[in-house]
Amino acid sequence: MISFYVMPVIFVLGILGIAFEEQIKINKTATALLTCVLLWAILLIDTSVASRTEGFLQYVAHATGGGDTEVSDYLSLRLTEHLGDVSGTLFFVLCSMVLVSTIDSYGGFKSVASIVATTNKRRLLWRVALASFFFSAFLDNLAASIVIIAVLRKLVPDTTDRMKYACMSIIACNAGGSWSPIGDVTTLLLWNNGRITPYYQIFHLIIPALISLVVPTILAHFFLFKKGVKLRQRPNVPEDEMYDILPHRARIVVFILGILSLMLVPIWQTFFDVPAFMGVIFGLVLVWIYTELMFSRYKKRLREATTLRMTEQLNNNADLTTIFYFLGILMSVAALIEGGQLAAASTQVTKLIPSTGLLATIIGVLSSMLDNVALVAAVLGMYPVDASGALSPFVLNGSFWVFLAYCAVNGGSLLIIGSATGVTVMGLEGISFGYYLKRFSLLALSGYLAGALAYQLQSLIF
Repeated sequence: MISFYVMPVIFVLGILGIAFEEQIKINKTATALLTCVLLWAILLIDTSVASRTEGFLQYVAHATGGGDTEVSDYLSLRLTEHLGDVSGTLFFVLCSMVLVSTIDSYGGFKSVASIVATTNKRRLLWRVALASFFFSAFLDNLAASIVIIAVLRKLVPDTTDRMKYACMSIIACNAGGSWSPIGDVTTLLLWNNGRITPYYQIFHLIIPALISLVVPTILAHFFLFKKGVKLRQRPNVPEDEMYDILPHRARIVVFILGILSLMLVPIWQTFFDVPAFMGVIFGLVLVWIYTELMFSRYKKRLREATTLRMTEQLNNNADLTTIFYFLGILMSVAALIEGGQLAAASTQVTKLIPSTGLLATIIGVLSSMLDNVALVAAVLGMYPVDASGALSPFVLNGSFWVFLAYCAVNGGSLLIIGSATGVTVMGLEGISFGYYLKRFSLLALSGYLAGALAYQLQSLIF
């Protein structure tokens, strides 16, 4: 039974290793994969851990024979099933990354800079915040943050000013990602694992998410920039030579196909029961076919633009490091599910924190320090969908799951290391942990609490 207690210790050490990757100088992906391998190795070697779980007992009830061989067969089967479930999420993330990269490579986001551009610092703050909010909902918060930083580099030459806008974009991108089923990996997990449905999430979270954006932006409006202050240099959106050689029509078609492919994913799933990853793969294939036909038609004109071909986009812009990181985290949580540790933890947590609203709020705060994907995945393993009654907070679209979607994503804004969005912006703009903590953590906290309060008040009405 010692293995039963060793496994959660390894998992916690892995999470701490991920949180302090800069200090220990080991990439978080390597730590996540090592944690995954160790946990599954313990399960498969010491089969007595899984032999006591409810899942195995149900498996035995429908099988014949017994002993360690049967436990091994059960674990092999469950490992394959978990890998299949995780792969759906990973392929969605991978394909959406490539689609967003392709749209950007073809100049699809070029017009964003022209729309956002203004010399007034306060007006630019609101435009950046709103653009971040809606882009993160339609794409995802990580992709949206990359697009916004690219826009800010064209519009804000002063490094100090740009860091302020970049930090506010973290709060805005996470706020926008919380009300969309594809806005963040955690919301995608909740959707794919049958906890929430897209339109229920959108309807119940768009107002709290908007409030979590508006409150800190209002405070930033008055405290970050003085009234009437202008940018030091007039915004200039330079032309990109690569964009110029592309046919104008092709740029528009790629943009429309890419955005629609992402926006229609919830519709395919809701009305036609098409899995999310299949919907986004279909969109990727459409863009791929169109661009191949375009290169065939304008062969001479696009001779120097081979980097824009989809094969190059897949080779150069598919972030496999992130994909393997999610693989390690999600499969590590799967190991704890099969070992029975999460089921045991859920019993203890329920005794300590009987209020599901308080529990979701605490998870949101923890997600600012620990990886929110790991936290949400662990919670999914701790609390299965309750099919017993409509009043339970753990039923499909139950109050706990919907509020968790809000908290897990927006809570990541409390610290710059609390979300993939924050870590990405941190690296792109060289923002320090202390700079964000001193100037923006309280702003993020005000929005987080205001949105949470709005959700609780809204839940009394709807």
